[in-house]
Parts: sequence; structure tokens; C-alpha cells
Amino acid sequence: MRHVNYDALAPTYNQRFEKDKDRPETARALLELADSLNAQRILEVGCGTGRWLAEMRTLTEHSYGLDPSRGMLAQARRRNTQLRFTRGRGEYLPFRDGTFDLVYCVNAIHHMDGQQMFIQEARRVLRAGGALVVIGMDPHGQRDTWYVYDYFAGVYEADLARFPSWETVLDWMRAAGFQHVERRPVERIIDNKTSATVLGDPFLQKNASSQLALLSDAEYAAGVQRIKAAIAEAEAAGKTLIFPTGLIMDMVWGY
Repeated sequence: MRHVNYDALAPTYNQRFEKDKDRPETARALLELADSLNAQRILEVGCGTGRWLAEMRTLTEHSYGLDPSRGMLAQARRRNTQLRFTRGRGEYLPFRDGTFDLVYCVNAIHHMDGQQMFIQEARRVLRAGGALVVIGMDPHGQRDTWYVYDYFAGVYEADLARFPSWETVLDWMRAAGFQHVERRPVERIIDNKTSATVLGDPFLQKNASSQLALLSDAEYAAGVQRIKAAIAEAEAAGKTLIFPTGLIMDMVWGY
């Protein structure tokens, strides 16, 4: 699997969240589940700069973040000086059996080489009655619309290879011994752009998403040129061109 160099992206990574600061659904879902568990020890796998982990500080002082990127963890430590961060991968969690009440992963499982191994490792480090939560998107479900898939060659196909389907994740969780496994939509991101306004979309920048960051400079430039050509063609015909973004984020969890 190709991997994004998050050490290089780390200094500017938090800029992407300026656009999401008014979308509390994911944080609310995590907090509600953690509260129902009375979770005292929490681990976020693929914590990045610690955006979601910061939301958990109201529940417990024993929150841990794990990420393979030194650069991302450096940003996380600056942002959250009271939290604990460890460098490592989800496939090999460097914690003892039965350590945590809650393990969760937000928009990160597709970065792991051993995705099923992560599920098994999460089961190992959870105490009896603890919960695993995985939040993200599933391009296999064909429920999403995203102009990036339409204009950048190979991006959708790459996501099909990187992202496990939710049915697969559910099967992995059951096989690992999780019970009462469930899935529900937790957030819908709708942010359509019209004509040239799309060129100012922060998520069109090359380093704003892993989908674009994985492209070569030439592949990225070709996609942007396709967008500009489509805009010019629509304007010449007196039409308004819509660049759709409609992404569904689901939450899968089990005990």
C-alpha cells in the first residue's frame, strides 16, 4: 500500500479542520459512547494531531494517542500538553492486554497495512466490556458523491483498494470476538461548489486529503486542468457547473 508522508504534511495539517469546526457529530458520538462506558482509559489509534482526542479531555485524564508519524505527534503534543502520545502502528499496539475501556479510530483505518490485525489488537488491549469504535467512509457502498473522484484519474480505484467495506469490518470484529456489533451513519458532509468557486475549496489543495496527497504532481495537475476545462466549457455554454461533495461517515462499534 502507498502511504502519505504525514511528517511532511504535519505543519499545515490542522488547517483542514478549520472547515470542520462546526461539525460536532463525530465528537458527540464518541463522547456519548465513552460516557455510557464510564471510560477511564481511552486510546485513539491514528490520532494525527490529536483533534479528536482533545474532545475526550472532559471525560478522563487518561487519554492516549497513537500514530506512526513523528511530525503529527509533535503537533499533537504542542496542542495537547496534558495527553499521552506514543509512536506506533495500529497493527502492533504497544500496550498490555486489557488496558483500555475504549479504543477508537477516526478516518484512519484505511492507512493501515494490517487492518484486520488492528481489529484483533484492539480486542486484546480492551478490558472485558470495553468497546472498539471505527469511524470513516466506505467508497464500496456507492452512496457518496465527490467531484475529486470524477476529475482525478485513479483516485476512486485507489480508495476501493485502501478502504475496507463496512461489511468486511463487521465480519472482522465478530471474528475477533466482539459482541453486539452495530453500524450507523454518524455524519453527512455536504459541501457542493459551483463553477469557479471550486478552485478555492481547501479540500482541493494537494495536501488536504490523502486521496490527493498520494498523487504525483503531474497526476494532480492533470486533474486540476480537467476541472478548469470543465468550468470553461460550462461558462462558454452559459451553464453553471456543480461540483458535488456528499460523503457519509459511518460509525461501527462492538463490545
